[in-house]
Amino acid sequence: MESLLQLLSGFETALTWWNILYCLIGVSLGMLVGVLPGLGPTAGTAVLLPITFGMEPVSAIIMLSGIYYGAMYGGTITSVLINTPGEAASVITCLDGYPLAKQGRAGTALGVAGIGSFIGGTVSILGLAFIGPPVAKIALNFGPPEFFALMVLGLTLVVGLMGKSLIKGMMASVFGLTLAMVGTDSLTGVARFAFGQQNLVNGFDFVTVAMGLFGLSEILTNAESNVKAEKMPKVKGLLPRREERGPTLAAIGRGTGLGFLIGLLPGSNSVIPALMSYSLEKKLAKDPSRFGKGAVEGVAGPETANNAYCGGALIPLFTLGIPSSPTIAVLLGAFIMHGLTPGPTLFQTNGNFVWAVIASMFVGNFLLLIMNLPLAGVWAKIATIPTKLLFPIILIISVLGVYSVNNSLWDVGVMLAFGIIGYFLKKGNIPLAPIVLTFVLGKLMEDSLLQSLTIFHGNFWAIFLRPISGTLLSIAIAALIVSLITGIKKKRSPYLDGDVEM
Repeated sequence: MESLLQLLSGFETALTWWNILYCLIGVSLGMLVGVLPGLGPTAGTAVLLPITFGMEPVSAIIMLSGIYYGAMYGGTITSVLINTPGEAASVITCLDGYPLAKQGRAGTALGVAGIGSFIGGTVSILGLAFIGPPVAKIALNFGPPEFFALMVLGLTLVVGLMGKSLIKGMMASVFGLTLAMVGTDSLTGVARFAFGQQNLVNGFDFVTVAMGLFGLSEILTNAESNVKAEKMPKVKGLLPRREERGPTLAAIGRGTGLGFLIGLLPGSNSVIPALMSYSLEKKLAKDPSRFGKGAVEGVAGPETANNAYCGGALIPLFTLGIPSSPTIAVLLGAFIMHGLTPGPTLFQTNGNFVWAVIASMFVGNFLLLIMNLPLAGVWAKIATIPTKLLFPIILIISVLGVYSVNNSLWDVGVMLAFGIIGYFLKKGNIPLAPIVLTFVLGKLMEDSLLQSLTIFHGNFWAIFLRPISGTLLSIAIAALIVSLITGIKKKRSPYLDGDVEM
């Protein structure tokens, strides 16, 4: 009951005209990010971060959250109409969405995807609203040792899931931790790894690193290919046939639960629930041979799952301050830049902010449902813009955005440097996600460790003796061992050395 009252108060803030406007801008930009092939929610959110500087924290996070879940909607459109996934999770939608479009049923594919996404997203946000506060209350019992152990567990799971090469995941994680160590030591006040460079005394700026690694590297990678747009099919008839409605609703229900639960797991990403949902629907279908040829459930289930994932993934961020995916890590950086610290105290110290953001997500989902169906053809035409025109525009926006943060050409140079680094890392199949995750969490993890060592007078092993922190660290060690064993077994196959694109 208390959560319901808080949610209603959040709507008072979210329904002000300026926050509705920021929400509309956010979901529109998110749709654009989702529609543009290769950009994706992580790169898109990183590139658009500078827009929020100077804004009120509530409005800024409302807009960035809109970009996040708006991108999940946008990727569906081009997947169905022109067989071009706008972001990673939409690859699964191509399997049955595009065959439906070739059968003249593009409207049905977009209709069930839009309705499923709306239901999955709305239910997962309700889960965030009613499950988040109890989890936060439990987490209030966490001290520095527990937070250190929790972050170690999150990073361990991320490395275990970030691609099929554990060694490359570890390399990326160590690189991210090294970047986090640049700057002034919080305990001694001594500059580390600054090499006499005044610009490095405060460390690397998160926006600069994220925009370089994700945004600029995506531009460089995609500039190598020249994808020709296909002929746009007509969109008509948004609802499935009568005999398809029962299986479609069932697929939406299963996708909602699956996506929400996977969103709670650190190290997951929206591809996982989409792929699992597709596999589940194919196994439960009376005629599995329909899948890949235009099965409506093959669109409804995965699209619902990847949007339900969004709400579930925000629970670890809001309640524990732990990002469960690269895009959430970018949002965590945005929180910190606007003076907000996600974690157990967020609901207490910034309750008005939290509930306004949650309420805005309901508004955003409704706006996306309206934008996603009647305007699908308009959004899809954006994907046909020649890359020789599109990429320079994105690059100019990125440079201006980075420069506007501190009015510093140094930041522009750092972004360009990290863009080139990200490009070569991708060429070597080294995942970028562990870098940004460990970079964001590295400083927080270090502070928790130093506080713990102060409490225990330098005795590190005392952390293992506390019930919660000891259990979490034991799980982290076990997860790392399992990942290592799995990696050794898979090493025999030359086709398994790669990474999952986030």
